[in-house]
Amino acid sequence: MRKKRAEKRYIKPDPKYNDMVVAKFVNAIMYEGKKSVARDIVYSAFDILEEKTKKPGVEVFKKAMSNVQPLIEVRSRRVGGATYQVPMEVRPERRIALAMRWIKTYARKRSEKSMSVKLANELLAASNNEGSSVKKKEETHKMAEANKAFAHFKW
Repeated sequence: MRKKRAEKRYIKPDPKYNDMVVAKFVNAIMYEGKKSVARDIVYSAFDILEEKTKKPGVEVFKKAMSNVQPLIEVRSRRVGGATYQVPMEVRPERRIALAMRWIKTYARKRSEKSMSVKLANELLAASNNEGSSVKKKEETHKMAEANKAFAHFKW
């Protein structure tokens, strides 16, 4: 191996909840470096969740994240001219990243009025094990299950 591995960058925890995952999520929501706008969106989404569920917004967010995180996924692998979809376990950091990406993507696709309402509703759906982001996780698991025959190509 010629190049050294990229070193892991650590971000400061979120100021309001003192939580790394929330800080990462704010960064994921952020557009064009506008962190304060992203923070407002996430915090107001948490407030909406608190009104609807009577539980702390962060708690609902954590539950939603754990429901969306995939355990296995398929990765393309070339073996002798043919490309196989090989099911592999997902690393913990990637699990979190994928869950955030899916929640963000499907929240943006929703048809509610503001981003904070869209995000709150997507998180609420995910925490109840329903909604588009949970469906995406199940789809990923189904793909991996269907390609179980190629599991021996793991590397």
